[in-house]
Amino acid sequence: MKRNPAFGYGIIAVLGIVLMIVIAFVGVDMRDKAAQEAEQGTEQTAEEGEVSSDPEAIYANNCAACHGADLSGGAGPELANIGSKYSPEELAEIIQNGIGTMPAQSHIPAEEVSLLSEWLSEKQ
Repeated sequence: MKRNPAFGYGIIAVLGIVLMIVIAFVGVDMRDKAAQEAEQGTEQTAEEGEVSSDPEAIYANNCAACHGADLSGGAGPELANIGSKYSPEELAEIIQNGIGTMPAQSHIPAEEVSLLSEWLSEKQ
């Protein structure tokens, strides 16, 4: 007695459909969790609203992704000796308005920009 070869393909098709349904439900659940986390993060940020007084923390949160955690550069230029090239005022201007391919960092409060530019100007 020979088996019908279509039977095996039918089982594979059914399992594939079941797998797609499971993945869809998992994806919806993950999307809902991500939305909840985003809402909680937004609430925490809005509640905090504090200006940081630690220039190294400001740098780590806003600059390190492009300029490197150790000021060695990356997508952006090296900043290890930036203080020998620019004054604190010039650095504040660059941070607020951007320069070249660096976008303006207008989301950083003026007090933090001032602290950051003073800290960077000491890097000579």
